[in-house]
Amino acid sequence: MSAARLIHLNGPPGVGKTTLARRYVDHHRGVLLCDVDVLRTMIGGWRQDADAAERSRATALGMITAYLRTGHDVVLPQLVARTDQLIRFATAAAEGGGEHVHVMLTIDPETAVRRFRARAAAADDEWTAYATADWDAQGGNAALREWTARLDRMPAIRVPSTDPGSTYAALLAALGEGA
Repeated sequence: MSAARLIHLNGPPGVGKTTLARRYVDHHRGVLLCDVDVLRTMIGGWRQDADAAERSRATALGMITAYLRTGHDVVLPQLVARTDQLIRFATAAAEGGGEHVHVMLTIDPETAVRRFRARAAAADDEWTAYATADWDAQGGNAALREWTARLDRMPAIRVPSTDPGSTYAALLAALGEGA
């Protein structure tokens, strides 16, 4: 049996990380979906708590390590653009006896902005409203374009984010699972 994997789906906001992770989990028995953003919203007062982001990430790292030790995969939809943070996830995977598989969902910057804005307009949940306001405070569309370019320079397995079906098929191929 092969080592359990931390399948880290990375990419700009709105690229489809969470949607793809949910689809993967729906088709793979025993795989844990570890969504750091969901964990963050489970912390009382998270909107006003400057440390909630770090605590939710630390919690996710512990969950990842523990779950990989059970011999099962974890899928993580999480934007990570800093090498030091990426190393934390790779270390958690290794400590759990697993492999860190870093998958970058790629998209051109203008499509990233368009998808992000469409998601923000259609969403009715607190996290999306919060994240949209946070991105806007960081520079809005210009920041999204900059982060998309920064992510494009990171080492990872590249999977183009097009439509959900094609992107899922490309992910499976990238993971060596076929269609």
